[in-house]
Amino acid sequence: MKDTYFTVVVVGAGFAGIGAAITLQKLGIDFAVLEKGAEIGGVWRDNSYPDCGCDIPSALYSYSFAPNPAWDRLFAKQSQIKQYTHDTAEKFGVMPHVQLRTELMHAQWKPEEKLWQLETSQGVFTAQFVILACGPMHVPITPKIKGLETFKGTQFHSSQWDHAYGFQDKRVAVIGSGASAIQFLPLLQKQVGQLTLFQRTAPWVLPKMDAPISTAWQNRFEKYPFVQSLFRGLLYLQFEILNRSLRYPMFVQRLQSAGLKNIRRGIQDPQLRAQVTPDYSVGCKRILQSNTWYRALAQPNVQVVSGIAEIQGSTLIASDGSQCDVDALVFATGFEVADPPIAQRVVGVSGQTLASLWGGSASAYYGTMVQDCPNLFLTFGPNLYTFSSAFVIIEAQLQWIASALKTAKKKKLRTIAVNPLRFASYNTHVQTALQKTVWNSGCSSYFIDKNGRNSTNWPWTTFYMRWKMSRFQAHEFLIDTAP
Repeated sequence: MKDTYFTVVVVGAGFAGIGAAITLQKLGIDFAVLEKGAEIGGVWRDNSYPDCGCDIPSALYSYSFAPNPAWDRLFAKQSQIKQYTHDTAEKFGVMPHVQLRTELMHAQWKPEEKLWQLETSQGVFTAQFVILACGPMHVPITPKIKGLETFKGTQFHSSQWDHAYGFQDKRVAVIGSGASAIQFLPLLQKQVGQLTLFQRTAPWVLPKMDAPISTAWQNRFEKYPFVQSLFRGLLYLQFEILNRSLRYPMFVQRLQSAGLKNIRRGIQDPQLRAQVTPDYSVGCKRILQSNTWYRALAQPNVQVVSGIAEIQGSTLIASDGSQCDVDALVFATGFEVADPPIAQRVVGVSGQTLASLWGGSASAYYGTMVQDCPNLFLTFGPNLYTFSSAFVIIEAQLQWIASALKTAKKKKLRTIAVNPLRFASYNTHVQTALQKTVWNSGCSSYFIDKNGRNSTNWPWTTFYMRWKMSRFQAHEFLIDTAP
């Protein structure tokens, strides 16, 4: 296939990629969206484990410009969220720009042409600008466990759920107690003969304020869109208050009290209560929500042990010495968040990969532009995560990227590159501010990278994020107008 040129190439067709496509279409810019999968949907296409759903209310977990009055629960389930992705892409007419089954293999900056060359599974593309919309929860982590190769039973990661496997009366081990396990384990517990949870660190699990949304309310949202918009605004404010309040010990204590009550409500056994009670401040790791988690752990066919230490055939050995024999092994061990694998495929001005440049500690300018990579934008990049909706962050970034592209067109800019001095100053400011947050309070979480640096969290409000990204400031960058 011969080279195919676009002004902008977007990599990934999850919510960030589809949002970018809608933005570019409105700007009248020629673009293509490259998606390695057979359909769009990103994380909500890949994750289909039992009871998979969102822990952000549906009204806020959606594009502000594309409200969905048909959500049937306050917290939507996977199938409906995935359908919303398809419906929105169709509604805004961006599907013709999406090239499915097209995986980015290698992206390299060509300084002579001042273009990006993208080698894909379907040929070579060139572009003036690239938007990496690959998502932070994309590549599953399977831990290195001594003797894992000796296990002959069924094993899979929660994001690659084996729907053909029959769990009825089987002996099953679940490795990890994060967001996915919180959702699927209570359903799995009802099917299996014996379930063993290998838990390295107990999470804080708060009650989930979920409920069905009646048809009457769906009709109201459709007839009076401002009602749903108002509801969205109230939810947004609630999350902003949560983020700010985590700085205050009194509020943290109130949240922890709610978490402890949730444990006592579901578990009577004092020993099990002790096992599932966290030993760190709420918010240091991702805050989870469930009304069924603790009740499931208290069932007679469930045992909770410490983290996995070794596997010997069908026998799993925990770090506390306890053992169990299992037929199936489910990894609920999360994704590569702090060290995005896509960085291994991106080569900048210096000839180094972005991964090599980062050295295990990802950094960017406002989570969106990186050193050594002119004309390259990230979505949901380093140090942007906070306790809010991903859509708030994505839309803030897309507004900033759109402003940059409009500036480039108006001023005939060939390249936009990060100013090293501003880059260093900004990231020092971020890391200093993070020292005062609950995320840096000492627990082990995926927020902290292998070098001990917080490469994930945004230390301020999303009000501030949206304000800083409301307009691209050309004077903050190194720009080139040369032909």
